[in-house]
Parts: sequence; C-alpha cells; structure tokens
Amino acid sequence: MLKTKIRMEKSILTQIEGKVAYIKFNRPKKFNSFNREMALLFQDELKACAENKAVRAVVLTGEGKAFCAGQDLQEVTDPELNPGFKKILEEHYNPIVALIRSLPKPVIAAVNGVAAGAGANLALACDLVVANEKASFIQAFSKIGLIPDSGGTFFLPRLVGFQRALGLAMLGDKVDAIEAERMGMIYTYFSSETFEDEVQKLATKLANMPTQALAHIKSAYNESMHNSLANQLALESKLQIASAQTQDYKEGVAAFMEKRKPEFKGE
Repeated sequence: MLKTKIRMEKSILTQIEGKVAYIKFNRPKKFNSFNREMALLFQDELKACAENKAVRAVVLTGEGKAFCAGQDLQEVTDPELNPGFKKILEEHYNPIVALIRSLPKPVIAAVNGVAAGAGANLALACDLVVANEKASFIQAFSKIGLIPDSGGTFFLPRLVGFQRALGLAMLGDKVDAIEAERMGMIYTYFSSETFEDEVQKLATKLANMPTQALAHIKSAYNESMHNSLANQLALESKLQIASAQTQDYKEGVAAFMEKRKPEFKGE
C-alpha cells in the first residue's frame, strides 16, 4: 500500500525585509499553538536575529486568524508526544522569554488575532505590543486548572496593576485590543485595514534609530524591575557612558548641530 506524502510546513517562518526580521508563527490550523518543534525553532530564530548585525528590529506575528493560542494541548495529552510541564517550561517558554528580553534590538509583538495563555504572555514579554483592533488577550490558564506562565505573573501586574492582573488571571476574561490599550497592557492598536502597514512603519522607524542606545534602554528597564534607586542610578551612568561612545551618538549630535536628519547605522 502506497503511503501519501504529507508536505510539512515550517512552524516558524522568518523573512528579513531591509533591517527588520519578521518572525511568523505558522500553525494556523492550530491557532499557532506551540509544540516542542515550534518552540525550539523559535528559539533558533531569535538567536539568529540577535547575531545578525543587519537586523535592527524584530517583529513577531501569527499566520491566519490567531497570534498564538499558547501550548498545543494535543501534545501534552498525547502519552507518546508529551514532554511534560517541567521540560515545556524549562526548555520551551522560559528560554524564549529570556531571549526576547535579552535580545539587543527592539522586539515588537504584532498581535493580529487572539493571543491566549502562553501566547498572550509571550506577546507581553516583548518591548512593544501593538494589536489589530480585532485582536484579543486571554489569560486562559485557570480555565483548565493551571496558573499563568511564560512570564505572565511577572509582566502583567507591572503593566496593568496587581488587582486587575489577579482578576484577569483568576477569571480568564477576554480583553479586546481597545480595552488592552486603555488599561496599559499594550502600546497601541490599529485598524484591521491599516494594521500591516502600521506595523511595518513602526518596525522600520525603530530599525533606523540608534540600535545600541535602544539596547541600553532595554537593559535599563529590565534591571529597573528589581533594582534599588541607588543601583538604578549607577546603571544609568554606566549605560549612558557606553551610549556616548557610539558612532550613532556622534552622528546624532552632529545632525542636531547641523540641523539635518541623522543617519544612524546601529554602531
């Protein structure tokens, strides 16, 4: 009996346009939920973006109607495929969050549709979250007897406040893009008609800014999550001195003095 060959699409698609890397979750029939193969491939793509000097901004988005529905529950309920929650967290999601936060370039989550569970929290771990007006965010964990992971218990309270974050985590309420912007969960939202163009404009703008300064800003805000004021002031001094030694700083000052638009090169 002949076996039908099934063409397997890559679960992560990466395309570099100019100075921007667009990473797309590509399991649309599964609402871009993560399995092990997808999680490990995503890590590889983030590492490649970090190392590629030509890439100066990264955009994460989803194929089809969803951004990402979190963990593929079919994988965790399959006795042969299930890697177990310890491996899922320690080898999949935790390294992904760490890579996003340490990547020395701005990372934009372009939430095109529903972002649920780990999918929502991976978006919130990004530097800027922008959403299609029809997108939504759901802390879906409690609905199946779990707790928020993928940094959700860290980022969400800092974005929307302790009381609201706890309510969203316990009740699993759906938050639309307009409400998410109002409560400070995301940076902004765009209409469905202009979403892709606006994302491209934002990413291109960031990619043409002084990349090392943006990386230092990211580092400073990362450390501010746990630093004392004294430690944060010391860090600001260190990062400001480093920023002032870049070619982009020299270009920025020269352009200001010459009353022209600066041409930053990320150096």
